[in-house]
Amino acid sequence: MRAPERRRAIVIGGSLGGLFTATTFRSIGWDVTVFEQSPNQLDSRGGGIVLQPDVLAAFRFAGIKPPESLGVDSEDRVYLDRDGRLLEQFHMPQTQTSWNLLYTTLKDALPPESIRSGDAFTSHVVDGEQVIARFSSGHTESADLLIAADGPSSTVRKNVLPEVAPAYAGYVAWRGLVPEPELPEAAAHKLRERFTFQQSPGHSALAYLVPGEDGSTNAGERRFNWVWYRKVAPDALKHLLLDRNGRHRTHSLPPGTVKDGDLHDLRAASDDLMAPVFRSLIDETSEPFLQIIQDLQVRNMVFGRVILLGDAAFIARPHTAGGTAKAAGNALSLAVSLAAAHESRERIDRALARWEADQLQRGIRMNDLGVSLGNRIMNIVR
Repeated sequence: MRAPERRRAIVIGGSLGGLFTATTFRSIGWDVTVFEQSPNQLDSRGGGIVLQPDVLAAFRFAGIKPPESLGVDSEDRVYLDRDGRLLEQFHMPQTQTSWNLLYTTLKDALPPESIRSGDAFTSHVVDGEQVIARFSSGHTESADLLIAADGPSSTVRKNVLPEVAPAYAGYVAWRGLVPEPELPEAAAHKLRERFTFQQSPGHSALAYLVPGEDGSTNAGERRFNWVWYRKVAPDALKHLLLDRNGRHRTHSLPPGTVKDGDLHDLRAASDDLMAPVFRSLIDETSEPFLQIIQDLQVRNMVFGRVILLGDAAFIARPHTAGGTAKAAGNALSLAVSLAAAHESRERIDRALARWEADQLQRGIRMNDLGVSLGNRIMNIVR
């Protein structure tokens, strides 16, 4: 008797959302291929991430054994004023990890042949219960599901919801990473074992320790991650997103691409506005990078056999500390739903409908929370 063919999924996007999808789907017996348009290894431009339960749950479900330590613990949250005086301190233990540690752990759990780089998705057509994806190289791939994990500028979303696009929230996040030994000890001492904030009218900053570039959580081998939210008018944003090579970026400036003049302005503003520990962090960051803050909310996540997840569906403002967890939760819950449907011989489409109803509500709640938090922190009145 002929064995039933394995279900197949095509995942567009090789960042964390795509890798969470691939690892969880493989654990339920699906054949998965991830397509990443960049021909190069993705870098650690995401910086620091607060480690959330959904990430750990996705690892366990996929059978991934993470490194002995996935992050750096902090015990207290502290709030400083512009002169560095302590305004508030309370006990709130949590763990901070890094984008590149999660990325490397997930990617190493997949066979190399399951990830194809340097070929961009362009369009798709539906053929019965199959989706046929077309790529820039001219080749096509057929699968039971096409899953969009290609981020805020999702090409898949543009195919199914061409009228939906991220909206600029009115401010940006300047970010940086400083190796622990490179920060003056006076500043490093004040930042260790703490999640440190400075909140002022119209701007806000935070800092915490994350694993080193090689994943080490040993003292002296870690990195300080910092974020500084600053308002930027829409007409000034276009100039800011013009990189040092004359290329106009859409939503971020990776390390090494910020113009010298903008770096000078950033450091000058830091001297005027920031507490000493934050000035030290910014001064010691050789290549600050930037991400614009955006809002995105879709009305559907399922379009037949095409699925939107992660930032392709909802962009959670970073104040929720839940963007990575959202992608992990989307992928994990989708894999669980499909596994249950297989066990009960239920049609995939019914399982997808139930998954969508639940995940839409979760996405809307997180989106609304992020907008509320961000507008309050940044003193934005809508």
